Amino acid sequence: MTATERRASGSLAAIFALRMLGLFLVLPVFALEAARYPGGDDPARVGLAMGIYGLTQGILQIPFGIASDWWGRKRVMIAGLVMFALGSFVAAWAPDLNWLIIGRSIQGAGAISAAVTAMLADLTRDEVRTKAMALVGSSIALMFALSLVLAPTLAGYIGLHGLFALTGSLALAAIAAVIWWVPPEPLVHKDRPRGSVMEVLRDVPLLRLDFGVFILHAVQLAMWVAVPALLVAAGLDKARHWQVYLPAVLLSFVALGMVLFPLERRGYLRAVFLWAIGIIFVVQLGLLLVSGMATSSLGWLSALLFLFFCGFNVLEATQPSLASRVAPPHARGAALGVYNTLQSLGFFAGGAIGGWITKAHGVQGLFIVCGGLMLLWLVVAWPMKVPRKSVPVLAS
Repeated sequence: MTATERRASGSLAAIFALRMLGLFLVLPVFALEAARYPGGDDPARVGLAMGIYGLTQGILQIPFGIASDWWGRKRVMIAGLVMFALGSFVAAWAPDLNWLIIGRSIQGAGAISAAVTAMLADLTRDEVRTKAMALVGSSIALMFALSLVLAPTLAGYIGLHGLFALTGSLALAAIAAVIWWVPPEPLVHKDRPRGSVMEVLRDVPLLRLDFGVFILHAVQLAMWVAVPALLVAAGLDKARHWQVYLPAVLLSFVALGMVLFPLERRGYLRAVFLWAIGIIFVVQLGLLLVSGMATSSLGWLSALLFLFFCGFNVLEATQPSLASRVAPPHARGAALGVYNTLQSLGFFAGGAIGGWITKAHGVQGLFIVCGGLMLLWLVVAWPMKVPRKSVPVLAS
């Protein structure tokens, strides 16, 4: 990487990390803490308060992505982070569940994922873009694992109100990073064509990636409807689940660096991509077998979660990289807006459908469905071709 590419990758990964750490810190304790608010005795409204963030974010990903094509990535990123910080402080102040729902919905309105990934694509060459995207994806996975360790302790000291105030403060730090750390965005001709949603919706390779990111995050969230219970059944108390998650995440980063980047340089990106899908399919079969055992095996569960994070991190790094390379440069924001919308909808579908399947057909039915979805994705992804290298957007 060049100095500019390293600066772009590090700064944009930090922005994602600051934003996602704030979000993830809330999730492990949200349901228990929200139940203490006036109106928190209604589980449906608590669930709405928890999930409405994803709904508003999913609705606004495409508009924010298109706006970044028209008005610039940094302006959209700052506007989105301001909305996210505002929603966090509203949630921190919230005297009852209604205001908590309003705060969470405002948080979701800061849908900057498309603008950030488009900016990263603008500032990196094709041959290093997967590495740059992997840095962003790894920062998100690391924040998730870190939140599992920190959230219960922090909640005990500052409560849910304090966690939301901390989230808002992290968003303000991210705004400072956008202004002073992120490299200047490339200049473009004022008469350059701008992206449109219809243009990217007619692009079959992009649609294939959109389908994939929906399946990946639906399966990811659906899995976690059942995985914590399997760990408890294996004898691991809820407070110690991070002892499995954190090593699995960290070791998967090592595997990512040792496998993905060397093989991509040798021209095997398509094979690694398809193998990663296959690995997660195998993980679902493994979880199906473990869930059918009389006594769950902690060793097998730990190994399967390590394999899952290996496959997941490879796909988190390669999919947005491929989407940014397939998309026309003038429509990157729109393309990544659609991509991130499908990602958000995947989270929503995974949580909603995963819970319903588990209730109706048990955890074995859940893993059968997840395995079937991964197999379907493998079939859809099989015809994919790695796009040729393109010239990055340069100053004019």
